[in-house]
Amino acid sequence: MALTKFSRETKAGLLEGEYDPKFKGVVDAFVENYEKNDEVGANVALTLEGKTLVDLWGGKKERDGDPWTRDTMSIVFSCTKGITAICAHMLADRGKLDLDAPVAKYWPEFAKNGKEDALVSMMLDHSVGLPHVRAKLKDGAYYDYDYMVKMLEDEAPFWAPGTRNGYHGVTFAWTVGELVHRASDKRLGAFMHDELAKPLGVEFHIGLPEELENRVAPMIYAEPDAATLASKFTQQVMSDPTSPAHLFLMNGGNANFNSREAHAAEIGSANGISNGRGLAGLYQPLANGKLVSADTLARMGRVSMATHEDATLMIPSRFALGFMKSMDNRKVPNTHNMSCILSDSAFGHVGMGGSIGFADPEARMSFGYNMNRMGNGILVNERCQSLIDEVYKGLGYRSNASGVWA
Repeated sequence: MALTKFSRETKAGLLEGEYDPKFKGVVDAFVENYEKNDEVGANVALTLEGKTLVDLWGGKKERDGDPWTRDTMSIVFSCTKGITAICAHMLADRGKLDLDAPVAKYWPEFAKNGKEDALVSMMLDHSVGLPHVRAKLKDGAYYDYDYMVKMLEDEAPFWAPGTRNGYHGVTFAWTVGELVHRASDKRLGAFMHDELAKPLGVEFHIGLPEELENRVAPMIYAEPDAATLASKFTQQVMSDPTSPAHLFLMNGGNANFNSREAHAAEIGSANGISNGRGLAGLYQPLANGKLVSADTLARMGRVSMATHEDATLMIPSRFALGFMKSMDNRKVPNTHNMSCILSDSAFGHVGMGGSIGFADPEARMSFGYNMNRMGNGILVNERCQSLIDEVYKGLGYRSNASGVWA
């Protein structure tokens, strides 16, 4: 069946694309985000059984700026972690990286100061104990790959590795990224481009070429609202300067993620640049049993670490090896926009402000969404979740009352 062409003028600008009529609910939710939820610019894409059935884009690159066109990209923040994790699992599938081995097998300089027994898997599921570094980072630290690797080599863990988990919000770039480097003899950005994005014909960058800079929509940062300020995470940030929450948010070497320096750097946890189409495209083979073996795929989607209180995010969290799983915190007090409700089969990663990419092997579906107006909260907000909800409704799923789409 041919896809239906879509074009709609909204108060935010022109929206365009194409879709399969079974996902008309996704189109309606996409439009509503512009009309009622202050969407500025965005792209949402969906593949099913390897075919793109939804690809919608539009709005503005800035509030009063140029149109958001089909090839507009933005930084997708922590969605990058999922792509970095895919690279690690590809190496594991090829026998180049043993997820059950000590980190010291690949990175002997890391194995000190209480990290001697850390395992590769602990780097992926946020349990290795390096949610951040304690020392004040130099200006531009995140842009200096070797500097951050050395900082993490020398850092003592915040807890005994493997005994609990706390989101490694930025440090994942160098814990997992350096393992990809050591196991492949290629830096993460090059491995991702050469072995994943380019073969799939997908546009995703960890280290953006300067000639593509004009296609990037700058991020519009969220103004904290009352619900965000009341959250346990924000309270921890404001009250305890030694906490992982405070260090993760406040000790960033004055990084400016709208700068050319940030876009050009290799930050495998936070500076991937793409769009919804690119995110859906990278997860598409995993949704269809390709790219890695069946055993590797099964391990990628299985919960590896879960807790009632993440040491960084201060919420209940569930992680596979490098990926987020469905997290339902709707009934937890003071957790506005701190949920991300998928199916039990799905795995992927959200990005700060509300972007996401994930695969659902049971449904043979992949999904990607990016935007330039960031929302409050730690996980997804109503714009992203409404799109996800309509995808699952279009697939015939019944309810998410259990904490997953069923």
